[in-house]
Amino acid sequence: MSRVGKKPITIPSGVTVAIKDSSLEVKGPKGTLTTLIPEGITFKQEDSALIAERTSEKDAAFHGLARALANNAVVGVTEGFKKEMDLVGVGYKAEVQGQKIVFALGYSHPVIYNLPQGIEAKAERVGQKTSINQYQLTLTLSGIDKQMLGQVAAELNRLRKPDAYKGKGVRYADKLYRLKPGKTGK
Repeated sequence: MSRVGKKPITIPSGVTVAIKDSSLEVKGPKGTLTTLIPEGITFKQEDSALIAERTSEKDAAFHGLARALANNAVVGVTEGFKKEMDLVGVGYKAEVQGQKIVFALGYSHPVIYNLPQGIEAKAERVGQKTSINQYQLTLTLSGIDKQMLGQVAAELNRLRKPDAYKGKGVRYADKLYRLKPGKTGK
């Protein structure tokens, strides 16, 4: 039995859900999202709640997944999602120019990253020094699609992976990074 799959999704006012054969279309104040429904899972709407049901026990693995995807769509069109990235390193910069982010990450050339449609970015310089004596820049990503937002954050993280010894790189703001002591550290 899926504990996540059995929970009903409350639909706030101002949000409409259209149940189709293999997808859900969720419209809200921030936009419209379409979520695919796995085979063997059906949705029904009762009053202001959306309930996921499975047709057989062999589809139990997708029950919680389908409910979580539908809930992410409802939350996305009402509140949206946000992810913060930190650029830590001397001379590491990011400048948002429309749907492009231009990075200076210690390479011999600037790195240009094109943002997909629906994702917005904002760069802010943090005025205090970090524990490793470097200024820090915070990049805030926001959008209504949680999967796309996570994918963009992962691609930005891969542009300059955080160094294990000094911690320099494009890092997730909410993740704890442990630094290795190096040769002289015990």
